[in-house]
Amino acid sequence: MAVMMKRESVPPVHVPVDARFWGKEHGLPRPYPVLCHLLDTAGVFGALWDVLLSDQVREKVAGVLGLTVAEARRVLSFWAGLHDLGKITPPFQAQVPEAFAAVGSDPAYAGPPGAERERAFRHEMATHWALVQLLGGAGYPGGGRVMRTAVSHQVAQLLGGHHGCFGVVLKSKEVAHASAYQPGLGGNGWAVQRQAHLEELRRVTGGWGVPERGLPAELAVIVAGLAVVADWLASQKEAIIPLLPSAGWRATPKEIDMHWERTQKAAPGLVAGAQLGRARFDAQRFEEMFAFAPNSLQADLVARLPGMVKEKGTGLLLVTAPTGDGKTEAALYAASVLGHAAGARGLFFALPTMATADAMYPRVSAFAEHAVSGERALTLLHSMAWLSPAYSAAGQSVGPLPAAGEVSADPSTATEAGRWLRGHRRGLLAPLGAGTIDQALSAVLPVTHNALRLFGLSDKVFVVDEAHAYGPWMHQLLGRLLEWLGAFGAPVVLLSATLSGRTASSLVDAYRRGAGFLEPSSVEPCYPGWMFTGAATGEVCVPREAGSERRRTLDVRMRPVVWDAVATADSPVRAGGRRQAVREALEPVVVQGGTALVCCTTVAEAQQTFRDLRAAFPELASREGGLRLLHSRYPANMRQQITSACETAFGKPRSPRDVARPRPASVLVATQVVEQSLDLDFDLIITDLAPLAQLLQRAGRGRRHARGACGRPSWALPEDAPRLVVLEPVGESGATQVPRSWGSVYDAGMLHRTAHLLRERAGCGIAVPGDVQELVDAVYAEDFVDRLDGAVRRELVRMDALRQADEAAEAHLADMVAICAPADVAGDLNRLSRREAGVTEELLTTRLGADSGRVLCLYEQPDGTVTLDEGGALCLPTGGVGGVAHAELRQVMAHVAPVPGAWLRGAEGHPAPPGWGKHPVLRDLVLLQMQPAGGDGAAAVWSCRHGTRTIRVSGVGLETS
Repeated sequence: MAVMMKRESVPPVHVPVDARFWGKEHGLPRPYPVLCHLLDTAGVFGALWDVLLSDQVREKVAGVLGLTVAEARRVLSFWAGLHDLGKITPPFQAQVPEAFAAVGSDPAYAGPPGAERERAFRHEMATHWALVQLLGGAGYPGGGRVMRTAVSHQVAQLLGGHHGCFGVVLKSKEVAHASAYQPGLGGNGWAVQRQAHLEELRRVTGGWGVPERGLPAELAVIVAGLAVVADWLASQKEAIIPLLPSAGWRATPKEIDMHWERTQKAAPGLVAGAQLGRARFDAQRFEEMFAFAPNSLQADLVARLPGMVKEKGTGLLLVTAPTGDGKTEAALYAASVLGHAAGARGLFFALPTMATADAMYPRVSAFAEHAVSGERALTLLHSMAWLSPAYSAAGQSVGPLPAAGEVSADPSTATEAGRWLRGHRRGLLAPLGAGTIDQALSAVLPVTHNALRLFGLSDKVFVVDEAHAYGPWMHQLLGRLLEWLGAFGAPVVLLSATLSGRTASSLVDAYRRGAGFLEPSSVEPCYPGWMFTGAATGEVCVPREAGSERRRTLDVRMRPVVWDAVATADSPVRAGGRRQAVREALEPVVVQGGTALVCCTTVAEAQQTFRDLRAAFPELASREGGLRLLHSRYPANMRQQITSACETAFGKPRSPRDVARPRPASVLVATQVVEQSLDLDFDLIITDLAPLAQLLQRAGRGRRHARGACGRPSWALPEDAPRLVVLEPVGESGATQVPRSWGSVYDAGMLHRTAHLLRERAGCGIAVPGDVQELVDAVYAEDFVDRLDGAVRRELVRMDALRQADEAAEAHLADMVAICAPADVAGDLNRLSRREAGVTEELLTTRLGADSGRVLCLYEQPDGTVTLDEGGALCLPTGGVGGVAHAELRQVMAHVAPVPGAWLRGAEGHPAPPGWGKHPVLRDLVLLQMQPAGGDGAAAVWSCRHGTRTIRVSGVGLETS
């Protein structure tokens, strides 16, 4: 580049807007002028400003900008309209050759040569590059040579990020000589038209005010998110066609004013039709929300929380209580109190698994029906939400968008999210939501439209269930999200059954840091109980202890066993082995009746345990529901059927008849899927050794609901002393020895710590809730090894060092790839988009040893065809010209099963139909062509060869060898 370059200046405008520049054309009768789209987006932004933002947020934004609220509305609507100013560039206009021909041949738009071929210079980038100087010329404060401090650059960067990624901060020399660095901006004629469009947009919107300063990060993402939503709503074909100007439209001031009048009238209807209003937490009494009286924990919140919030304002609430103590209702009540105080527009309930999210969806819906008014659109958010029966059934009632101004809800569908909110990346915009926590944590990863996710959470009550259930990676990301929520002043509710004081402190302090309070706190949770932190003061209130109606003493029976879990069912039963221990522990169930859960560490061991019990207790296995198996490695429809049957057999009593006598003998063999997903009640829990927190979760399924003396077998009484049999794998010396088959499912050191603690308490049981917090803190205590001697101590020190190194590495990785805290953005929104290579949303669900592949079993029929079912009734959908139909897609995905990624590496599956490549959900499936391979009990076995493995599917799910 030449050393001497003439500094570009904003050209004076002496020409009218050229209506030939198009902004939208796909699916339209004729191209839509870019000015019309800018006006439409500005109009919709104004409607969103009125409906979606709270008074507090509007006042905060206006105050920072140094404008009145009315001025801020006009100025920000003007900004939103400017988002597509970069479409007035040769590369964009050339995408429609017919439209480009007229302007391309006009001498006013000559040069530089080849500018139209600069396709890599996308229109959102052009918006960023062009606006810095244009806004500077409009009087917006500059920043000298430090562009990130210039208000003109901050606004340009914000609007240039409307496709989900914010560009890097421009250098002052790049701004001064923009077209030399980016020929795609075109010559002087293009610059004149960009300014003409800006000036006309400013005139019509009245955005004459000049901001005194830029927006802090937490407000910038709100404005950016609102602009993106405005663009999306204004870009709908059904929104554009009624506003499409006639073919002779010339963009005269009178015509522009008429279009602005029409688009302003249409905008509120677009917002209402998308169900983008605000929920209102009107109900403040527990009895208004739920059809039962509060228990001790809930009653204490009812008595104390409203007054505390009235005095200190909104903030973060931490609730710790045993499984089954009504934490969900406590959280929803607290969400109503906090949401009302904060003027929040809704809530999002984040859960650890898809199963827990599916189960929470109807509970949030029922709560909303009784406690929430206003816009109550509710979304279910996880990667397979569209397969959820409750959610998909709700979606079937969604019809066309309502007419402008029409309220988009009737009494029967008031909490069903409509078609627009179910679109890609839109779910968090709904006032109400339940979903997996990764949907929220994506907001703090540098993925496309993370700022939109932050906006979606910025003015809601954020509820996190099972806050203890996340490893270092997720915990670090949750901490970063809490920093942002603290900066927003958004209410937060954290729920946990087993949370250490150290973990509680780290989460509370993350929220406080975001709110501007940097000094660390020391949190010592009461169990059961709750504590509150005010966002305005940063004060951590003294934790309150609450009572519990479910006090019990776990009858913990440690059973040291030699590990023979994978031995075949027909092999001799080894004395002192796990197989013998399980059979003996189940003897009362088999002989006298009652129910039992056998919880296994791996799917393979659960499958083999099921087979072993089938051989040991043939009469039990032959009865309907006598012996069941549940794990994650089933096709989706099979798992759903099994889960539903388990909820019926082992769920909460529904009538006095259900507790009139003990349940007949029934055993469920399962994996960790029963820890959090299901409300099940067993007379006996048998479990492999697991970390203390997981054991307490499983113990919560023991005698969970009151069935009384008549409803349980005599061996399962008293009801408040549930039996927990823990199978501890030991070596020849009798010391804990973690089986190799467990791999890295659990940390070995944590298993040793748990086993040692439980042995210490042998004979005295565990009081729940009385002993729980003490045990949880003890198992994580740094001085735990001080009570040990010799080789045992040295080995645990070694294991602890490995665990700490792994945790530090995961936490460091999360900190490295996550976006920065709001205070560190410092005027550069690119820090929200800057990413390390390989960072994708899938990182959120990546776990060491987790199921990471998805397979579809195809059953080979005698004529050589393949079908989705064994009987040959369901043909494999191939998809037409438009791809696979929605009903066919649902049918396919109902037969998909998760498997470890290691099963699938090194081989290709059965070729997918050509039409499947158009659908991202189908694109990553591995198709396995199965052939009959005998039987397993009463079930048929099908198998295929995949690389070096044989993969089988039968009544016990998928297996490999």
